Amino acid sequence: MQEDGRQDRAPERSNARDGRDETPMERWDRNLGELLQELRVAQTGVQILFAFLLTLPFTNRFGEIGWLDRDAYLATLMASATASALLITPVSYHRLVFRSGLKPQLVRTASVVAQAGLVFLLLALAGAVFVVVDVVSGARVAAALAAVMAALYIALWYVVPLVHRSRR
Repeated sequence: MQEDGRQDRAPERSNARDGRDETPMERWDRNLGELLQELRVAQTGVQILFAFLLTLPFTNRFGEIGWLDRDAYLATLMASATASALLITPVSYHRLVFRSGLKPQLVRTASVVAQAGLVFLLLALAGAVFVVVDVVSGARVAAALAAVMAALYIALWYVVPLVHRSRR
């Protein structure tokens, strides 16, 4: 018992399915740390792609591309910019709500925003494949390879994890 008469209470531990012995706040802390680490990986990829796309209009051959490539480039650039915004959002959110007791809301929101960012990253990567391959080999080959890459990203990023989760 404490001096003021209140009972000492140990933090409530969760009996999670994963066998971890942690309080709800420890779980939110761990989830946030894992999410931020995942975002570091995704942010690096999207920033490299975005930087590459920003340089393309300044190359000699860019002025020679047709309307299809120009439109595909603009769509890819905007998908990359959107992915960048979404994948950086959790960092800004964290800074603005730091020490405000909103960690559960932060983790939930950041998770949704990160998933949306990955969708736009997928679109940007497939679009970049289309833009480059179209210049090299033509629109048909570009469309086919961009579709194959999009299918690969969907399979690896969504289908495989969801299948594993459903079998658990």
